[in-house]
Amino acid sequence: MDGDIVLRPIKLRDQKAWREVNRRNRDWLRPWEATIPPPTPSGPVTHRPTYRQMVRHLRSEASAGRMLPFVIEYQGRLVGQLTVAGITWGSMCSGHVGYWVDESVAGRGVVPTAVAMAVDHCFRTVGLHRIEVCIRPENGPSRRVVEKLGFREEGLRPRYLHIDGAWRDHLVFALTAEEVPGGLLARWHRARSRERSGQELPGHDRRNRGIPHGPGN
Repeated sequence: MDGDIVLRPIKLRDQKAWREVNRRNRDWLRPWEATIPPPTPSGPVTHRPTYRQMVRHLRSEASAGRMLPFVIEYQGRLVGQLTVAGITWGSMCSGHVGYWVDESVAGRGVVPTAVAMAVDHCFRTVGLHRIEVCIRPENGPSRRVVEKLGFREEGLRPRYLHIDGAWRDHLVFALTAEEVPGGLLARWHRARSRERSGQELPGHDRRNRGIPHGPGN
């Protein structure tokens, strides 16, 4: 929890609120939302899961240590979802973060705060070493989330994910635990404080001073 923003595990009883937020934001989310590619001649036909199927899958993956599924709450209501997925242990200790948020709360620092809390949890509690965020080059607001949080841009992954009906290129942004020894949330608070006081932020174009937002694929 950080002020009005809460990051907590997703639950089956979130179904009504989750579906209502998702329904209202269909047009807002569609360009950045993962889709299921057409089946290959020998492959199975897959369908978009129901909410209950999704939560059960997320819980199963969480129990296996491969995923951390959260919802984002703002001022006591559900406004989005954040998932740490693809968790790999052994010599890598890495995962990647995906997120979306209700358009009605965009611009209030909700997503970067939630991402910062998730990263701190991954590094300090879970024991991961590296976190990635993969974003379509066209998704400017979501790119500003990671830029403001200080993620490094590492390059382009061509046709990386099936998004909005086609295979889309994604830019890769990453952080390792050594880069935020004092915690990412604390660094984010310092950056926001400097920005509000009118100080220039390193590597930041001050023309983009609105707090970032976006679904983040």
